[in-house]
Amino acid sequence: MNPPGAHALPLPGGGAGGGSLPESGDAGSDLVEAGTRGQTVLAARVIEKIAAQVASDESSAGGSSGGFLGVGTRADLSTRPKASVVLSGNIATLSVEVGMPYPVPLRQATEALRGRIRTRVTELTGVDVRQVDIRISWLTTDTNGRRKLL
Repeated sequence: MNPPGAHALPLPGGGAGGGSLPESGDAGSDLVEAGTRGQTVLAARVIEKIAAQVASDESSAGGSSGGFLGVGTRADLSTRPKASVVLSGNIATLSVEVGMPYPVPLRQATEALRGRIRTRVTELTGVDVRQVDIRISWLTTDTNGRRKLL
């Protein structure tokens, strides 16, 4: 059994050691034997960090930095957004809190971000991401710490 908040990746051959071992003369027997020795377990925190990093890398979304218990935080496009995950077997529901530059078409930006997070997290972890909730917590016109002159 996996620890709470963890996800076991499926093994080659149909599950947790359920596949039959090939004969000793078969090609690729090392790969199958290695797959039946154990399983890789991903903690929910790892999936959260991967989702947050994908959101940061793949878009103009950012997070909040500084502060203590939410007091004194500031918008920072170079900070990784917050992410949380709820795992149910091999199915994940992600929630990501981001900030974005203004003006940006919010609906298109969040749809693109949602699709990219779903695709990359599934590719990198093997977890089926069914839902990605995106909460925009702030908008900023300050892109590099400088004022834009008209």
